[in-house]
Amino acid sequence: RAFENELGVQAPLGFWDPMGFTKDGDIEDFRRRRETEIKHGRVAMYATMGYITPEYYKFPGYLAPSSNLKFVDVPNGLKAISVVPAQGWVQWVALCGLYEFVVNEPVKPEEPGNYGKGWLGITGKSLEDPAKRTRGLNSEIANGRLAMMAIMGMFFQDGLTGQAWGDWALFTASPLRAFEKELGVQAPLG
Repeated sequence: RAFENELGVQAPLGFWDPMGFTKDGDIEDFRRRRETEIKHGRVAMYATMGYITPEYYKFPGYLAPSSNLKFVDVPNGLKAISVVPAQGWVQWVALCGLYEFVVNEPVKPEEPGNYGKGWLGITGKSLEDPAKRTRGLNSEIANGRLAMMAIMGMFFQDGLTGQAWGDWALFTASPLRAFEKELGVQAPLG
């Protein structure tokens, strides 16, 4: 019960640790895990937006001029993995590594996820009002948790249906379809 007043402890679950990772009360382990949760949440928020955005907008021009590959030629979702050239993936991994090991240096070890970048990572200044800051940090953790679930759901849907925004009508092997012909199945819900 040592961490019940930390950021990210929110209704309706409160402090939730079903695996008992924090039962020893080790603050350093807790901070390392919270730092990891915040990083994964931030990556998942970007990934979720990156998964959604190409459905509505693609950059003009070439992704890989040497391969004559335009942005509009890259399919959405998991199919893009096989289309983007290896050099593009190497650049992406290098950029992530640069941020992980060079750009994002913690400024306050007692505040997991604080890299001194400020509000939205662009202002360089932290929110001064403690209540707004706490609300903002709690929102970031909650939105990160939601984004982690969302991106995994999008990956599974894409993997099952073969489309980034899969049409479930195409996935006929779904175990959810086992009872479609049963008594009581009615429109509009099925």
